[in-house]
Amino acid sequence: MSAGDAVSSSLQPVDKAGLPGQIVLVMQGGGAPGCYQAGAYQALHEAGIEPDWVIGTSIGAINGAIICGNKVENRLENLQEFWARLETPPWPLGQIAPLMTGVPGFYSINPALAWGVEAKVGIELAAMYLVDPLKKLLPRLVDFDLINAGPARFTLGLATVRTGQIRYFDSKEDAIGLDHVLGSSAIPPCFPAVQIDGEYYWDGGIYSNTPVEVVFDEDPRQSCVVFAVQIWHRRGPDPQSLVHAFMREKDILFGSRSRSHIARQAELHRMRRIVRELVDMLPEEQKNSPRVQELAGRGCGTTIHLVEINAQPLPGETNARDYDFSRAAIEARWQAGYADTCRMIARRPWEDPIDPATNVTVYESDAPA
Repeated sequence: MSAGDAVSSSLQPVDKAGLPGQIVLVMQGGGAPGCYQAGAYQALHEAGIEPDWVIGTSIGAINGAIICGNKVENRLENLQEFWARLETPPWPLGQIAPLMTGVPGFYSINPALAWGVEAKVGIELAAMYLVDPLKKLLPRLVDFDLINAGPARFTLGLATVRTGQIRYFDSKEDAIGLDHVLGSSAIPPCFPAVQIDGEYYWDGGIYSNTPVEVVFDEDPRQSCVVFAVQIWHRRGPDPQSLVHAFMREKDILFGSRSRSHIARQAELHRMRRIVRELVDMLPEEQKNSPRVQELAGRGCGTTIHLVEINAQPLPGETNARDYDFSRAAIEARWQAGYADTCRMIARRPWEDPIDPATNVTVYESDAPA
């Protein structure tokens, strides 16, 4: 049974034209749990909610490339194909097998490790693994011409090795190619940096793993419904063992910053709304002055419904979850992403009144009842 085959639902299609603004799909980085995002996309796809804009980092960028690089009718099939190619067979080594032998379709052991970790092998070999299998697989599943000319806009985040800054490449302005996707998923020291136009890049997740700020920074802004599929657990119990401490650390490093990002961006959005209201209060003769027109450009009356689809811990999950590509784990996460997204779609939170203080309202799939 392939990834995604076991899920089904009686979900009713949604009239996309009735949603308040463009549809944005934002996906975190996080390795193997990224199949949760594929399940979430399946629910959106079956409900007729195809994204106008996809934003991703790391595994979220890979899933995003498959979505944007295919016609609507082929997207789900190729997502299933990708995750099926990553399934690791049972090994005597158990969960450490992906660390010792690599993952089919994704990465293999770097032979340069034989020279030792101090060997000066160059930036493109300074890694534990090489992604040659992924280089071969992605072009079979992604039409990069369609990414750059298709109906869905695609944005992915990369971190510059030299300056440590985040850079977002956007199909609206940039020609996105295979190297952009490989660079966005090149988390160090696992995978080597990727060169694009003379600059070396690593996984954008080491700078910002929840790139929802891209939506708020858009200029000019548009009203939108944002589905943010987050695979790291923001909430968690106090760890009672060393292994659980490691697990919780990963959650905080790669997932919990989304809340501070959203709060800060919502406050900025509130200030833009205030600017607009103040300009509207001015007499007509003052509104047309160059200075007021300049200030008015800072204002904004758009609305943002942010729908968070937040993955929950699965029974038996261990610290190996980010490299557990076993069939059982892939199927369980895919089904969880599908089920959680179906529940949020049935809830139709975008029909709720917007928060008048900020024009931003956040809905959490894992919010306490």
